[in-house]
Amino acid sequence: MNYREFKDVQIAEVGLGTWQLGSADWGVVDNSEALNILKAYTDAGGNFIDTADVYGMGVSETVIGEFLRSVDKDIYVATKLGRRGDEGNGWPQNFTYDAMKRHTEESLQHLGLSQLFLQQLHCIPTEEMRSGKVFDNLRKLQQEGLIQYFGASVETSEEALICLEQEGLASLQIIFNLFRQHVADEVFAKAKEKGVALIVRVPLASGLLSGKFNADTQFEPKDHRNFNANGDAFNAGETFSGIDFKQGVKLAEEMKTMLPDDRMAQWAIRWILDHPEVTTVIPGASKISQVNNNVEASTLKTLSADVHQQLRKLYDEEIKGLIRGHY
Repeated sequence: MNYREFKDVQIAEVGLGTWQLGSADWGVVDNSEALNILKAYTDAGGNFIDTADVYGMGVSETVIGEFLRSVDKDIYVATKLGRRGDEGNGWPQNFTYDAMKRHTEESLQHLGLSQLFLQQLHCIPTEEMRSGKVFDNLRKLQQEGLIQYFGASVETSEEALICLEQEGLASLQIIFNLFRQHVADEVFAKAKEKGVALIVRVPLASGLLSGKFNADTQFEPKDHRNFNANGDAFNAGETFSGIDFKQGVKLAEEMKTMLPDDRMAQWAIRWILDHPEVTTVIPGASKISQVNNNVEASTLKTLSADVHQQLRKLYDEEIKGLIRGHY
């Protein structure tokens, strides 16, 4: 595993996203398997785990907390807030200081920690980011010692640029992959200028870039790749990066012919890591084999300039115009 700088620490360039471990929106991952996935990741040298309070409404955070009690090494955990819709929560109630403090304290309880390494806004409305009040609340939480750093997970380049104007922003979580390449043009230079870490989510476009799907692949009813394939439940960009599934399968097959070998998932992650502005990429996993495949990307050699040019040409000419949802 290779590491990159996040403020004053070194974090794994391949992190672990844990939406799947909430056993919601991806199918069920039982507790023992979730713990094995976390162990496989850290055994491979991983030390950066991303979660959110809404991943199973505390399930993901709780299993991570159980795991943390079993290990004696530095693990950097990032969580997110702002999307809860349970009793007494929702928009705009989630964005008051009292609500943000309560949700942060509940995440700390789930994780068994006294301070969060990183608290992030979780794709909240653009106007809430623009007003700046939520960032004032995060600064207060930081001053009180509940969080070490704060950041934001966003859907659009516009939102990313709004957040980058905020003093003290440590990180920005964005969708960036072979189906969403233009983000680098719009955001990366500014993030580097500001010294803001870039955390890349949806790196495999919900599995499209694993190269393992075909046009007839079916997903479970409670899997977001079934119920949100067209953006019916939340932003389409969170599912297949907003690309129509069957079109995405066809395009992924075309991409595969441009890569050095048939390890498409690993090369898709390597492509992201070839961008030096990226701090870490956080693919999820519902199996140990997926963890091992994802981590392998850190060991691969940089893709050639020719391959990068071919992939960008395909994106500009055939993919970008197909993206649905706001981005």
